[in-house]
Amino acid sequence: MLLNPKLFEINTRVWIKQFDKGIKLTEIPISIWESFAGKGIDIIWLLGVWETCPGLIEKCCFSPDLVASYSRSLKDWTNEDVIGSPFAINDYNVNPQFGNWDDLKKLRQTLNKLGLKLFIDFIPNHFSAGSKLLNTNPEIFLQADRELYERDPFTFFQAGSSGKYFAHGRDPLFPAWTDTAQVNYFNQQARDFMTGTLLKLTEVCDGVRCDMAMLPLNNVFENTWLGVLNKTSFTKPKDEFWKTAIEKVKEHSPGFIFMAEAYWDLEWDLQQLGFDFTYDKRLTDRLAAYDLPGVKAHLMADNDYQLKSVRFLENHDEVRAVSKFGKKQSFAAAILISTIQGMKFYYEGQFDGKKIKLPLQLGREPEEKISRSLTEHYNKILRITKENIFRDGRWVLLEPEPVSNNNFSSEFIFAWHWKLGRDNRVIVINYSDNVAYCRLKFELKSASKELRLTDLLTNEEYNRSVQEIQSLGLYVELKCFHSHIFSFTL
Repeated sequence: MLLNPKLFEINTRVWIKQFDKGIKLTEIPISIWESFAGKGIDIIWLLGVWETCPGLIEKCCFSPDLVASYSRSLKDWTNEDVIGSPFAINDYNVNPQFGNWDDLKKLRQTLNKLGLKLFIDFIPNHFSAGSKLLNTNPEIFLQADRELYERDPFTFFQAGSSGKYFAHGRDPLFPAWTDTAQVNYFNQQARDFMTGTLLKLTEVCDGVRCDMAMLPLNNVFENTWLGVLNKTSFTKPKDEFWKTAIEKVKEHSPGFIFMAEAYWDLEWDLQQLGFDFTYDKRLTDRLAAYDLPGVKAHLMADNDYQLKSVRFLENHDEVRAVSKFGKKQSFAAAILISTIQGMKFYYEGQFDGKKIKLPLQLGREPEEKISRSLTEHYNKILRITKENIFRDGRWVLLEPEPVSNNNFSSEFIFAWHWKLGRDNRVIVINYSDNVAYCRLKFELKSASKELRLTDLLTNEEYNRSVQEIQSLGLYVELKCFHSHIFSFTL
């Protein structure tokens, strides 16, 4: 298993426009990929490389809520900027503007030579409502009838040339996505088709980020589509799709990596079905809500669960970290998610302090001023955490203790210890807008009387009594949202 990797997400259709017009994936300067490798990034996730169906844009991408989101994020947007959702795909063919299947293979080879892995999208729940597969493989979709369509024409639609009725893809908590067609996971033919697609994807990438991975689960699918299923002969399968599909793919390509976008407290369930990593949205929400007891409890989960958790502050679905947390708090939160166990997940623009969340239907982003202090902060974090100890070391959560009976600011402090051989790192974070104090005890077996600590964030050095650390604990005083990353050797 890939331990504690770093992933970087790129909104490909927008990001690639910084280069020459019409550039292909294989023509991106290698210096770009070398810079990611140099920062210690392990995985590049290229969002939106698949061919979509532009014919649906006018019909599906100008609803009042979408138009309002365009105006909030890009004041001067025009209709030409609207390029449709990257998750409403025609099929798993490379968007011609980026190249072809062989180009994707070549890009993977280029990245692999630099020590980088390539992730791309797998969208299990649906295809585009304009997909050619509705004509060539209609059996893989959830079919409806005229009665259902007439009762709810927003959730169901009639495919043009076939005349058949189908369901749009949907999340049970929200209205249907009218630019999509729902895959029928109670049909073995659909399961076989999607498993075959995953096997094909092993040719061009090292792993997949699985969009809304909870939706194909048997209970979720049944509860979402019970009204349709009651009109068919399809019944709940014995096995979960993910279990059988992941087993077949890993039998073919043992090192292939599955990452799930997961919510609703189904992360552990998906891990048990074979997912190597699952989103950790709950940690993000608790950090944003300033739920410190919740965060500490969260970090007490079993190591196996934590190692498979994907830690992030932002991604294409989330409000930008600087806007959500504020600059100072985002500094502390970035150190936190970058120094705990699990996958560390960063998004294009995060290192520059971008504030605007861009709707995925837009193909152009506004110009934003780069925050040099944030860029320097992330560069420092990435440089520090590039060391092997943060990948292969043993991680232990520490319990900060009060300095006195009258001071309980230790409750605002997070701390943990990484150890690899004689190498040690102790991370201490004041996640509050006040000065905080604590005593900190950690594993310390030393014949010396003094311990020299180097704070890697400031390069300041401290000599402290080993006996005091072992008996009372290391005294720590931190300004609001400040941190220490102490390095020492035993």
